[in-house]
Amino acid sequence: MSGDAPVIVVRGDGDDANAVAESVAAAGGVVANRSDDGAVDPDAAVADADAVFAVGEAALFEFATADPAAPILPIACTVGHQSVSHADVADAVRALRTGAVRTVEHPVLTVTVDGTLAGTALADVTLMTDEPARISEYAVSTPAERVDSFRADGVVVATPLGSHGYARGVGGPILAPETGVVAVPISPYTTRSDSWVHRLPVTLSVERDEASVTLILDDEEARDVPAYAPIELSVGDDRLFLQFLEQYDDSS
Repeated sequence: MSGDAPVIVVRGDGDDANAVAESVAAAGGVVANRSDDGAVDPDAAVADADAVFAVGEAALFEFATADPAAPILPIACTVGHQSVSHADVADAVRALRTGAVRTVEHPVLTVTVDGTLAGTALADVTLMTDEPARISEYAVSTPAERVDSFRADGVVVATPLGSHGYARGVGGPILAPETGVVAVPISPYTTRSDSWVHRLPVTLSVERDEASVTLILDDEEARDVPAYAPIELSVGDDRLFLQFLEQYDDSS
């Protein structure tokens, strides 16, 4: 790719996606899904590209179910190790042109409730009591052990991609790519709480039948969850994401 004009697919709707496309073109990149009037066509099929720029979380989370045409770079997202701002789009294009990038894999989580497929998630899976500040009890388990149980408003399990987002906001660590997932209680009913990093699969459960609980996959409510039913998170597909080499000199 070095020296050539990078071919980029811009995913997203509206003015933000069009503005990113303008920045890509101004920096010497080729927007593969730009229509004749200069606007991004979000439905255009592209078979060959160097990168997919996902503008905003809605565009990014589509790749929990859709296969991208190339490695993904989140733009203006609250999740993702390498999300860049609108102002840095031109630098991202130049990095692609010079080859100053690498790819890492992030998992797509497959989620089942009592053995029935509930959906997939790219960033995080959340169990949340439906009534604000209503406490329930949750448990985290692996195939080897029951890790812990705790009373809380909910629990979130994040991939390394999602560990920069909501999980971090409620006290979880940021995970390096390909390290596992982190489970973090949400507003736990204790003065001291833990979070846990584990390899998949991980199983969650609701341990009290006192309040209704909703399963949220990324930013979408998927279904209600009955008490005591196992909610299993396992590895589905993987997605390739872009990272910039200059930020990883110590580990390269």
